[in-house]
Amino acid sequence: MHCALYDAGRCRSCQWLEKPYPQQLSDKQSLLEQLLAQMPVAEYLSPVTSAQQGFRNKAKMVVSGSVERPIFGMLARDGEPIDLCDCPLYPASFAPVFEVLKPFIARAGLTPYNVARKRGELKFLLLTESSQGGMMLRFVLRSTSKLEQLRAALPWLQQQLPQLTVISTNIQPVHMAILEGDEEIALTPDQALAERFNQVPLYIRPQSFFQTNPQVAADLYATARDWVAELPVTSMWDLFCGVGGFGLHCATPEMQLTGIEISAEAIACAQQSAKQLGLDKVSFAALDSTQFATSREQVPQLVLVNPPRRGIGAELCAYLSEMAPDYILYSSCNPSTMAQDIARLADYAVSRVQLFDMFPHTAHFEVLTLLIKKGGAA
Repeated sequence: MHCALYDAGRCRSCQWLEKPYPQQLSDKQSLLEQLLAQMPVAEYLSPVTSAQQGFRNKAKMVVSGSVERPIFGMLARDGEPIDLCDCPLYPASFAPVFEVLKPFIARAGLTPYNVARKRGELKFLLLTESSQGGMMLRFVLRSTSKLEQLRAALPWLQQQLPQLTVISTNIQPVHMAILEGDEEIALTPDQALAERFNQVPLYIRPQSFFQTNPQVAADLYATARDWVAELPVTSMWDLFCGVGGFGLHCATPEMQLTGIEISAEAIACAQQSAKQLGLDKVSFAALDSTQFATSREQVPQLVLVNPPRRGIGAELCAYLSEMAPDYILYSSCNPSTMAQDIARLADYAVSRVQLFDMFPHTAHFEVLTLLIKKGGAA
């Protein structure tokens, strides 16, 4: 992938851009195998590759400059704004949206926030695109003082960009590099962006997490579904379930499945999908995954975990070791903490491992690992 910003030394987000893509994959696979070197792995499957550009479905843009000439992108360490509208990681559909948003900011009187002066209103623009063609746009503001001006100008924006099906404002009043605050204000009747992976309907709400590489995410969910279909299980938990991607892919009419996620926004998405699919034995709840699990006196045959970067931790590992479900399916965005967790699960054998290159040109990647209770079913 060629990037003029990288060549000019203005953006180094893609740390591995100069490394040939096959070498990137090889280095990631080597790191994964090093991390699991102390644990016998029955099978490593070939890495799942990504498109090398245009794969991101989400842009997180710092807004700087002036109300008449806003700049979308990021701030360098010295505070200099860097325009990222032409970033090759974004699909071609993003650039025309950015071009319309620039005059809209003046129409709505949304003065970009000046970090040094602690003045202004508009901090970030967050743009997400569904593979179904719709888009979600979020304005992150310092306060509600410009909200009515924004509402008044919105019809013009919607006329110019009818693909913006979900629009909202997030209020982030703190003078810190925090992307969003707790308060979300809907500006459109629809507040769920429809997505579909492998014929499974999914929904993205403004404050729910969703993978930024949809092609690789679809492969990840499909792989989990295929692995689970091979196992003799009729009950499972989907812990740290997000919008329910894993559970909804793995569920069958016979599967008793409970999905748990701390985010109420994400759970609303998962429940909407389950209802649409007619899955009567599937339920989702907005709870802490570790607290939910450790308070239960029984476990299902399969526990699927998809934790944040910190991993599932010692408490949940100890509980799973004691309760001993037949299978644990571990999806991780941080193989280092995954390896630490697997080391704690000494009564489980590593059946298969597969790398998913969710983040090309960086050292990051996702991993799917199937653990089988030793002495249990193969």
